[in-house]
Amino acid sequence: QVQLVESGGGLVQPGGSLRLSCVVSGMIISINTMGWHRQAPGKERESVAFITRADITNYADSVKGRFTISRDNAKNTVYLEMKSLEPHDTAIYYCNVRLNRGFGLQDYWGQGTQVTVSS
Repeated sequence: QVQLVESGGGLVQPGGSLRLSCVVSGMIISINTMGWHRQAPGKERESVAFITRADITNYADSVKGRFTISRDNAKNTVYLEMKSLEPHDTAIYYCNVRLNRGFGLQDYWGQGTQVTVSS
């Protein structure tokens, strides 16, 4: 099986920073794209950022210049560095990966970590 374990969420004041981590474990041949989505109360889940195996990154317009995604392939880990956080960044953040277990590419999701931006 494959497990994605996220950490790093919490409560932060506006203007603050947080760093999310997501560790992928299990029987994996390779991990292609790694990314983060978020879902705020009453809203649909949206893509925040993703990074390819070639380290090509993509960001939602709402987080450009504030969030940075990175990955450590040796540790099967993806990070999301979040700065200048604003109340509208409050959401559950989900890690997602597309990986190869030997029978095609498959998508997996973490359980989510809560990020709350409030004074």
